[in-house]
Formats: sequence, structure tokens, C-alpha cells
Amino acid sequence: MRVEAQLALDLGHRAAYGREDFLVAPSNAEAVLWLDRWPAWPAPALTLYGPAGCGKSHLAQVWRKHSNALELARDALLVEKLRERLGPRRAAIVEDADRGVDEEALLHVYNMLAECRGHLLLTARAPPARWHLALADLRSRLLAAPAVAVAAPDETLLAALLVKLFADRQLRVGAELIAFLLPRMERSFEGAVRLVAALDAAALAAKRPLTMPLARSVLAALAREES
Repeated sequence: MRVEAQLALDLGHRAAYGREDFLVAPSNAEAVLWLDRWPAWPAPALTLYGPAGCGKSHLAQVWRKHSNALELARDALLVEKLRERLGPRRAAIVEDADRGVDEEALLHVYNMLAECRGHLLLTARAPPARWHLALADLRSRLLAAPAVAVAAPDETLLAALLVKLFADRQLRVGAELIAFLLPRMERSFEGAVRLVAALDAAALAAKRPLTMPLARSVLAALAREES
């Protein structure tokens, strides 16, 4: 008799985005200090920059929760509706601002927030000095604002991140499994999130706890997807 594989139903999990939940390490400590200083920033804008998967978006979400910032899509900055969307808020976020943005619209966002003594948080892979900005007014404003590097996570931070991600999903794992995963996983925040999600789904489908053999098969499956 053939037994159908159990459907792995994603019942959701609580992703912790509070300041107390963020893992502070040398790679992100300066950025955390800058976000903690808000609203006492020396300029209307702050840029967090670093490689993909270093945790910029997580930091931005921590700040969004704290500041009640409006998230603006870099490729859909609707200037004509911006004041209405902001409402009483005095903070906004634009992620991946160095990957193609309407410069006129971004300048308008900057100026609007500066007029009301608000703030704009930008994330990018490179500092504004290395962006290819054609609009001189926008370039001068962003160069005058602080830009803070966020480095890729080291092994200690990745280990703590794995523990946190498993806890977010209410999964208990031992130190041996963490030690097994670390040298074999993609070394980024995004990689850790994908790995934990895949392990959770595999354990649900197999109706068994997370084990070394299960982790080995999940890692192999992820490697095949990326090749």
C-alpha cells in the first residue's frame, strides 16, 4: 500500500523584530548604536549598507517598529500620494536604494521629511558615495548624511541567529546540530532563514524531530537548488 507524504502545512511562526530580539555583534554594533540614537540623528537621512544577507532589512524592521516608519518601495515612489500616506508619521524606509530608484522622487521624500524634522532610513549594498546618482541635489544630501556599514555575520553571530530562528518557530535543537549546520550552510542571514524554514518543513513532512540525517538531506537539497 502506497502511503502519501504528509502535507507540510505552514501554520506560521512569530518572527521576532523587537530591539531586544536583535542579535548585536561586532558586525552590526555601530548600526545598532545609530538606530538607538534616533531621533537624535545629525541629518534627515541615514544609510545602512553591506552585503546581501548581513541583516540590514532586519535592522530596518526593528527601526520601523520603533519609529512607526512608512515603508516605501524603491521602484514605486508615488510622490503625489506621499504626504497622504505619511499622515502624522515622520519617518520612512526605502530598501535597496542603490539598485534603481526614481531620483527625483527620492529627493522629494528626503525634502518632505526634512521639512517636518522627520527621518529617512535607506538600505543599500554600497555607501551613497559609490552610487551612480545623476541628480546633484540628491547626491549632495546623501553624502552629507551618515552612512554606516553592516558586515556579514561571523560564526558566533550565525550560531546565535540559528538558535533564535529555531526558537521563533518553537523548535528545540541541541548544540550538536547547530555545530553541524554552521560549516555547511550559506553564511548569511538570508541563508540561515531559508535553512531553518526548510528544516522545519522537512521535520513536519517526516513527522519526526530534527536530526543529523534529516539536516544532511535538507542541506543537500538546498545545494541542488542553488546549483
